[in-house]
Parts: sequence; structure tokens; C-alpha cells
Amino acid sequence: MQAALDQAEEFRRAGRHAEGIALLLDTLRYGESKAQVLFRLGNLYFEQDDLSRAERAYTRATEEDPHHASAYHNLGVVYRRQGKIAQSVKMLKKARWLDVRHPRSPTTVLPKGALRRRAWPMIAVPLFVLGLIVVAFWLSSR
Repeated sequence: MQAALDQAEEFRRAGRHAEGIALLLDTLRYGESKAQVLFRLGNLYFEQDDLSRAERAYTRATEEDPHHASAYHNLGVVYRRQGKIAQSVKMLKKARWLDVRHPRSPTTVLPKGALRRRAWPMIAVPLFVLGLIVVAFWLSSR
């Protein structure tokens, strides 16, 4: 399944939208990860300026996974391009709300040790500056 999604993404980047769409439509038959497949399908339709099909794909993605914030966001973008401003605002607000309430854990998981590598400078720099201030006060009081 992931291989098909990756291949469809390569087709999208290469501008070979028809091949990506055909691959994803075929992948839908397997019934796995439907929300993700429909989301990617919506992306391909959107890039082709086929807004009605993009709308349908994103809507179906949100029906399959009601917590798919990116699908709601892209649906809001489609509505904005179609001039449906009220629906666009509603979808974009829902996407923001879902992103806060249900973060996408598979895509936001950091590699092992990454947090420590990122946290070290955030701790060390303020401690170093604090040390410099203490030394400056100590030297000025002599």
C-alpha cells in the first residue's frame, strides 16, 4: 500500500497526473488506507484543476477518517477556489481544530535521540549566558 502511495506521489511530482490517478483508483479496490488514498487522489485532481473531483475525493477522505485534518484543510482550499467562502472557512477551522486535538502521530514521530539533540542547545545556551552574567557580577563586585 505504501509503495503505491509513494509511486503516486512520484507521478504527481513528475506531472504525470493521469498515471497517478489510475494507480490510486486501482489501489482503492483493496480497501486499505482508503482515507490516505482518497486524500492523495484529491491532491492529483486539484493539481489538474479538476475541483469537483478533488472536492469529492477530499469529502470521501473525511468520511473515511473524520480526524484527517489535511483532507479538511485541502477541502477548504477547494471550496475557496470554487468561491464557496463560508464552507471554506468552516473546513479550514475544522482542520485547525483537528490538528490540535488529533495530531498526526505517524508523520510527527521524531527519530530516536532527535529530541535530545534539539533540546541540548536550548538548555546549554541559556545556562551559558546565565553563567556569563554570574561571572560578570562576580568580577564587578571585586
